[in-house]
Amino acid sequence: MGELIDKAKGAANEAIGRGKQALGDHNRDPDQKAEGQAQELKGKGQQLKGSVKGALGNKV
Repeated sequence: MGELIDKAKGAANEAIGRGKQALGDHNRDPDQKAEGQAQELKGKGQQLKGSVKGALGNKV
């Protein structure tokens, strides 16, 4: 069960991060773009964590 939750949270953070990056580009706001990049990276980490949990049977 934890695998699916981590993957869902990761996907959401990636999508929100990409949106923030796009807004940062559009508004010429490097801080917002950097925040979006960090959030997207966090999402990728959560997705990886979910994959590891799935491979190890949620014992992580």
